[in-house]
Amino acid sequence: MLPTIAWKDDRVVIIDQRRLPLEEVYVECRRLEEVAEAIEKMVIRGAPAIGVAAAFGLVLSVSSVKPGEDAGRRFEEAAERLARTRPTARNLFWALERMRKVVAEAKAFPLDALKERLLKEALAMEKEDIETNRLIGRNGKELIKDGDSVLTHCNAGGLATAGYGTAIGIIRAAHEEGKKIHVFVDETRPFLQGSRLTAWELDRLGIPLTLITDSTAGWLMKKGEINLTITGADRIARNGDAANKIGTYSIALLARHHRLPFYVAAPLSTFDFSLESGDGIPIEERPAEEVRQAGGCPITLPHIKVRNPAFDVVPGRLITAIISERGIARPPYRRSLAAWDDRGKRP
Repeated sequence: MLPTIAWKDDRVVIIDQRRLPLEEVYVECRRLEEVAEAIEKMVIRGAPAIGVAAAFGLVLSVSSVKPGEDAGRRFEEAAERLARTRPTARNLFWALERMRKVVAEAKAFPLDALKERLLKEALAMEKEDIETNRLIGRNGKELIKDGDSVLTHCNAGGLATAGYGTAIGIIRAAHEEGKKIHVFVDETRPFLQGSRLTAWELDRLGIPLTLITDSTAGWLMKKGEINLTITGADRIARNGDAANKIGTYSIALLARHHRLPFYVAAPLSTFDFSLESGDGIPIEERPAEEVRQAGGCPITLPHIKVRNPAFDVVPGRLITAIISERGIARPPYRRSLAAWDDRGKRP
């Protein structure tokens, strides 16, 4: 299991994903603001991992409350700060909502008891995420045949979650079953999550891989070297529209043109059943310098105008199937995903 994030000695310990694959460096966060900045600056990234980090951040916010201070107000200020970090990731808001319920139920508790309840919930979310990812892997591994070559985009492995991974979780589950598979990893400009993170993870797992540029996928599909694509997601609407790292939409179109399966893997915490379609998914715009530079080296003139949306939205009609801990959903998604919508079903 990759050490993505952990709670240790009243601190949030996070592997600095900006330094991978050449250095394994850990960041220790003792304050809520440090967690928020770690999310914004992509020290930690990946929707499920962001959700767990936010939960631990809220524990830190309440831990710093002094006797006589309004813990509820401090908590809400912290939640609002975290909500501004990465607007596209549904898991972030899911985590905030879940922690808000704990505060609502423990309003009358002494401060120490409230802290204990919040930490217990955050640790439970971390554990559940790992278990959920293993279920996703188990449900999705049958979609990969022995001998398949799989394309994946960005990073949806252990580093993007509390452990094991979603899209990479399916790949590793197939590998652990003994299937001989090969993974094409595209570099995923501009932050290079594929070349820096996914390649690092697969190499550690002993899964054969080949790194390609983002513009190579279509040619390999045409040549018959790719059998299917699996990606993660940061938010999925009721109709199956799925937001994922920028470039995913292009890959989905290429897969459809070449009549190849395009799969999306995500936990239920990524689904936003309040949205009718992907038109309502907020798309984060990242700093221009991420595009003007590569590995810290300038690759264009400093005054050139830049667009840097961090995500795009794949229409549900381009997605062959969506895999979650509940199983595999297929089109029409308004009907198949409705069975996973638990709103109003719990007491």
